Amino acid sequence: MRLADASAGSAGSLHMRRLTALLSLLIAAGCSATPPAELGVHQEQLATCPASPNCVSSQTTDAQHRVEPLRYRGAAAPAWQALEETVKALPRSSVVARDRGSYLQVELRSALFRFVDDLEFLAVPEQHLIHLRAASRVGYWDLGVNRRRVEAIRQAFGERLAPENGAD
Repeated sequence: MRLADASAGSAGSLHMRRLTALLSLLIAAGCSATPPAELGVHQEQLATCPASPNCVSSQTTDAQHRVEPLRYRGAAAPAWQALEETVKALPRSSVVARDRGSYLQVELRSALFRFVDDLEFLAVPEQHLIHLRAASRVGYWDLGVNRRRVEAIRQAFGERLAPENGAD
């Protein structure tokens, strides 16, 4: 009986070590992922979303990845300022690239595993809108995190705008 107990304990210990190694690998991958080369503005467009469901963009026609751009009335400068304030208020966010008033790139880290998501904004002042793209750097599915984040940003952005420059 003691031999069976020892064998079961050894198997449990092996399972725990494997699980620990897998979690360590996931955490390391999430923390060390380098920014994708396609980030930024190319021919007045943000990067397209990959086939995986962990990305949303206002510049795609694909329903799985489509979100509406941020819209505003009035001048572009107050809208861009409201956007920057909104993004800076996001937990675990860092602005990593900016072209004042036209492009903004932000990295966001998940609370538990520190996975990095990229968030980009591209202003089109003559159309009174700001295109956006949010994507996970690693993994296949993000459980809808980027879509929910974009909708939360949309709400906070609208609340920050003065009534004369309100969101549409």
